[in-house]
Amino acid sequence: MIKIECLRDYINRDMVFVTGHAAERFRQRGISVEDIRSAVETGEIIEQYPDDYPFPSCLICGTVANGKTIHVCMSDEGTASRIITAYYPDANKWSADFKVRKEQ
Repeated sequence: MIKIECLRDYINRDMVFVTGHAAERFRQRGISVEDIRSAVETGEIIEQYPDDYPFPSCLICGTVANGKTIHVCMSDEGTASRIITAYYPDANKWSADFKVRKEQ
């Protein structure tokens, strides 16, 4: 099980990697590296994906400087982390606090 403290440590030690694809999606969505850092620093893990390949990952719900909620999906690779994606959650798909998926 991934712990938020571990992911915060990776961020503080600059041991978080972003793929070119993920960076392009951030740009399209208007999400900055500082937004991701803020979300991890202020957020909490709301979903765990222990069976993700090649490394376990989790979904973090946090806030950015302007107060908006953001979701960040990160892996735990043992000595570093990778940002898989980040997005502003859709209110139609999430609870009011954006921490629980609505039933489809």
